[in-house]
Amino acid sequence: MKDYIEVKSNGRVRAKKGTNTRTPYHHQKDAMRKLSIINEEKSFSTLVVLPTGGGKTYTASTWLLKNAIDQKKKILWIAHRQMLLDQAAESFQKFAYAEVMPHISEFTYRIVSGSSSHDRSIDITAKDNILILSKDSIGRNLDRLDCWLKGEKELFVIVDEAHHSTAKTYRKILDYVKQKVENVKLIGLTATPFRTSESEAGLLAQIYKDGVNDKDQVVKNDLGITYQIGLKDLINNRILSKPIFESNFTDEDYGEEIGLDALERIQYLDVIPDELADRMAQSAVRNKLIVDTYLKKANEYGQTIVFAVSIAHAIVLSKLFNNAGVAADYVISSVKDAVTGVTVSREDNERKLQDYRDGKLQVLINVNILTEGVDLPQTKTVFLARPTVSKILMTQMVGRALRGTAAGGTSEAYIVSFVDQWNEHISWCNPESIFGGDGKFSDDTRDYERRDINLIAISKIEEFASLLDENVDTTALEKAPFISRIPIGMYAFSYLQDNGMDLSYQVMVYDSTKEAYKQLMLSLSTLFAEYGVDEEYPSVEILEKMEEHCHDTFFCGEMIPPYEKRDVINILKYYAQYDAVPAFYTFDEVDASKLDVSKIAQHIWDEDMGARKKAEYTNELWNNSDENMLKMFFGRKTYFLKQLDIEIMKIAGNYDEDEENVTYGVRQLEDMSLSEIRKVRPDYEKELRDEAFEKSKNKKGLYECAICHMTASNRIPFQVDHIVPMNQGGKTKSENLQILCRKCNGTKGDK
Repeated sequence: MKDYIEVKSNGRVRAKKGTNTRTPYHHQKDAMRKLSIINEEKSFSTLVVLPTGGGKTYTASTWLLKNAIDQKKKILWIAHRQMLLDQAAESFQKFAYAEVMPHISEFTYRIVSGSSSHDRSIDITAKDNILILSKDSIGRNLDRLDCWLKGEKELFVIVDEAHHSTAKTYRKILDYVKQKVENVKLIGLTATPFRTSESEAGLLAQIYKDGVNDKDQVVKNDLGITYQIGLKDLINNRILSKPIFESNFTDEDYGEEIGLDALERIQYLDVIPDELADRMAQSAVRNKLIVDTYLKKANEYGQTIVFAVSIAHAIVLSKLFNNAGVAADYVISSVKDAVTGVTVSREDNERKLQDYRDGKLQVLINVNILTEGVDLPQTKTVFLARPTVSKILMTQMVGRALRGTAAGGTSEAYIVSFVDQWNEHISWCNPESIFGGDGKFSDDTRDYERRDINLIAISKIEEFASLLDENVDTTALEKAPFISRIPIGMYAFSYLQDNGMDLSYQVMVYDSTKEAYKQLMLSLSTLFAEYGVDEEYPSVEILEKMEEHCHDTFFCGEMIPPYEKRDVINILKYYAQYDAVPAFYTFDEVDASKLDVSKIAQHIWDEDMGARKKAEYTNELWNNSDENMLKMFFGRKTYFLKQLDIEIMKIAGNYDEDEENVTYGVRQLEDMSLSEIRKVRPDYEKELRDEAFEKSKNKKGLYECAICHMTASNRIPFQVDHIVPMNQGGKTKSENLQILCRKCNGTKGDK
């Protein structure tokens, strides 16, 4: 009996005899040719940009077999998903022909990740020719590369899905390798380098600096790209199919009762909350429409991938398709689902994928798993039964069906959407938009204004809703001039979550918070150094402590509208990953005066409109305002009318607080802690903190700890402390406050 088992996580690959039957397409040949041009440099860092379906892995692995492996140069291939690692290994094995490796007969490879089916970083040996690693596994164990890198003068490093490579772990890996090897040749593979914001394209430019221009010259530009081709070019060259878009309206309404939390999760996280996903999964009408749509054109649609909203939805659809005589199955994450109790192993998924490749399945249903890195060329149709706000995810889903005739596919591919009724503020991505078909944002100023209004409106929904909630005290907000409640700009950014998914986020900035955010951005590096945070994913506990510190340092005092705690935490998460400040965008295109209901209220007052005339006027404004600006901003007419009534009452002098008929006891502010003062007199809390810091300055103008006398030019290292503790009779007043460094304050608190 054998005392070992065969594994695919490492092995020795022998050169195949004969000729590779797969002929590269023109764009792949061109990409390889340009890679050979930049390869004449001793070291370089560049991007190769090929759309989904363009063959990034094939292009890179085939070129590397000839230009790296055959030249006895080692390759470090890094990705963030296990499926991408397996695909890379399979590509090196499949295309290892003697014609591209005339000088060697074999090479070795090793796959390392957290998966039980892969090797561990401790298994790495100096004899491995290709290391295919998950970024997290090696990022935690960089010294495991030392034996493998020892003595190497030149190394090829590939980052798959390179738009993620600005994350801290990727950069840490790249910096480590560059310290160990003199000449590093870095190639990033991506479908598009501009997948998020301009600021992140700027971050990519700090990593990828070298490119090849149209004249085949190596250049250093804003963002180094050796080769790039777009979706439309591949469609015109018949590499990708021409998409045929179809829409089916379900008549299901999920927007009427949608809550604010659900709205934010959809808009910012592209996550459909469980309660809504369950409603969609359980909708007999919706599910029947999906199956019936396929049955009507089964021959035309051919093999089809269905993107479902949840695991439960995938299971239900699979059963319905099979009941209708259509061979179907589902693939899902290998993690056990807490709701359904279903666990599908990686091996189960692979078996089902192979059944689909072999034509045993006509329909393959999945939940977020068939997006990046899966090659299913026989797919002719995708059913989009899961809406998304992410253009990235939409591109990946649509790309599953775009194998053109020149690539052994079909001339046309069907992209079938199932459209529900939702809250009008949710900007679902239209599949046609990824081809530029909807012309969503042109150079027309009005388009930018509409875009900005939509972004602002999402941030205001919670505020408007609170005005109608009698349990929420909105007195301070209502008293503020309405114009001050319109954002002046936003910090927009995205980062990679620890589950491998992108999260996009926007932080709205008002006149009231502008300066505080500015100071926060200037101090982020100091803040992270003070807390000793270097990991890419800080714990919830440390993020909470850092956010509290940010409040005490930058956001104390009355701010109307106030800052949001979750906004600061997301900024901290972004900085933890990228060591960069998010980009700030101004809403220059928005004419705030069009949204200022105080002016509308003044007009109603000046014209002395009665109830009937006022109703006619407001109805006309709501329905016929310039580009429906009011409707876009307020979303619901109820919010608009409520705010209008408040502004009219202000003008009439009737906007007063209820008459007080109770005399309450008093508690002196000096007998309250700073955090308690914050709740009732935030401006006074700020005044006390400012005074404590001001009197702590030494002769050089530096802040100084009252105990150890450590100094600093900014407030980040310090905390305000009572000289005589409150539990010993100390008061919260200026003469009893001092500043201590965090270490001294912690030591004092332990006594």
